[in-house]
Amino acid sequence: MRSTAIPQTDLVPSAICLGSSNFGNGIAPADAFQLLDAYVACGGNFIDTAAVYANWLPGEKNSSEKTIGRWLAANGQRDAIVLASKGAHPELATMQIPRMSPAEIVDDLETSLRNLQTDRIDLYWLHRDDPARPVAEIIDTLHGQVVAGKIRYFACSNWRAERIAAAQAYAAARGITGFVANQMRWSLAQIDPAATGDPTTVAMDEETYTYHRRSGLAAIPYSSQANGYFQKMADGRAVAPNQQKLYGAQENGRRLARVKELAQATGYSVSQIVLAYLTSQPFVTIPIVGCRSVAQVEDSMQAGDVELTGEQVDWLVRGDEWKR
Repeated sequence: MRSTAIPQTDLVPSAICLGSSNFGNGIAPADAFQLLDAYVACGGNFIDTAAVYANWLPGEKNSSEKTIGRWLAANGQRDAIVLASKGAHPELATMQIPRMSPAEIVDDLETSLRNLQTDRIDLYWLHRDDPARPVAEIIDTLHGQVVAGKIRYFACSNWRAERIAAAQAYAAARGITGFVANQMRWSLAQIDPAATGDPTTVAMDEETYTYHRRSGLAAIPYSSQANGYFQKMADGRAVAPNQQKLYGAQENGRRLARVKELAQATGYSVSQIVLAYLTSQPFVTIPIVGCRSVAQVEDSMQAGDVELTGEQVDWLVRGDEWKR
């Protein structure tokens, strides 16, 4: 599998990132170990987690980070992995109350380091934003942790373009490296924002896309396969009601038809085309995949070597002509 360097860093992760939102609870630890082993066997080296992951499920708290920490300790591959985690997420019972103070950011980081059984995190994300808090305070807090050697680089998740730009301007004025990536909800599928159930999440929009294209900031999207929506529809499988609310726009039916036509013309699978739409963007884009089986890992990882032309990418979205 090809690798993709993240600009402004010395990180060279694989073109597909493995997500872990249900590791340890929704996905049993032994099964999570199998997925991690399969991912590495396919050439992957970029693992994404968060302090809050799987806390919405019964069982051990912080189970995703802890499961990954145990896996890393068991196989001795820490130095071979680009390890990413997230903090500063609101408490699940009070999502309307931000947790972005310097003390909360540092406390979450220390907890993640213990859970992951490591002395540093390669890419540390702020899981949410607090627009009322000055970007200067946030950037200074994160840079302090870089200086302390606890994180190598930092990034943002679910931030609006104008806030990212303000943070980057402050970092540039200080002569330090600011955010090196942005993590947002993004896939080939159109979504209904009102159906997300969480107004603190941010999806790729025209303003954010324009910012990424202009600045070259890397994008590391979650829900990159629309929770398997296109694959399920292509297979004739049932789609959950909440997923249908989120992705049930008529436009997605037209995009599915184009995905199937392109898959037939190229020999790639539906899921590989859906992921290649992201990896073939004009700025570095590394999709995060959430897999529940080794077969899904292997299929998704093959997408890391699929490259679509600009015409094909445009055609998937707009139905423009593309060159076969």
